[in-house]
Amino acid sequence: MNPHIERIQQVAEPLRQQIINHKVYSIINDIEDLNVFMQYHVYAVWDFMSLLKALQNNLTCTTVPWFPKGAADTRHLINEIVVGEESDVDAGGIRKSHFELYLDAMKQSGANSSSIHAFISTLQSTSDFNKAYDKAQTPDAVRSFVDFTFQTINSQKDYLQAAIFTFGREDLIPGMFIALVRDIHRNFPESVSTFKYYLERHIEVDGDHHSHLALQMTANLCGDNESFWAAAEEATLLSLQKRIELWDGVYVELMKKKTQVGSAV
Repeated sequence: MNPHIERIQQVAEPLRQQIINHKVYSIINDIEDLNVFMQYHVYAVWDFMSLLKALQNNLTCTTVPWFPKGAADTRHLINEIVVGEESDVDAGGIRKSHFELYLDAMKQSGANSSSIHAFISTLQSTSDFNKAYDKAQTPDAVRSFVDFTFQTINSQKDYLQAAIFTFGREDLIPGMFIALVRDIHRNFPESVSTFKYYLERHIEVDGDHHSHLALQMTANLCGDNESFWAAAEEATLLSLQKRIELWDGVYVELMKKKTQVGSAV
């Protein structure tokens, strides 16, 4: 394996373990708790798609007239990932992006999706993130997470975008969380089947094939440039810290809800 890739994986591992073993998973006990988690996480699913399209825009020609852009093997890598993320299939075989599949999961489980819908519609009409956050009453932890993603997108540095895409977004759903969702699914299959499918599809597609493609893409973009690799490492660590802070926000929200329920009994 590329020694720079191994270096980033090594230095990122402590933060990655904090995410995989985060205390938020241990307090998700029922569908209501899971819905709170989804109401935060859906923003990460959405900005993942934005990060993906930023990479495609930077690494391929997406304008007319068309001209060859970049290395063909890198174009192939990002385009293959885009196909899987932007036009996958749901459990019924209908083509959908992973974001749209996530919204279906929220609808099935009864999670409140009004915030993400308000955010997207306001952003579409104004192009103003602050107005969209305010309209949607987006939690602070989510704002910080999305802001970091878009700071990286707006840097126009494809090697940084690739780094946080590869090391900061893949393979971060722990087995304990998947087992927890499967347990809830056994009791409430009519409410959680779509979310269970989303997680399993994410692992099957993103955590295996796409992760290998993303590693190669990052290696191609950083090449032999030591400053690129150093910046990629720093961006990776920041992205993982933002994920921890996002999960911290979910944890605080869930604890607040549980405290309120307990005091009302």
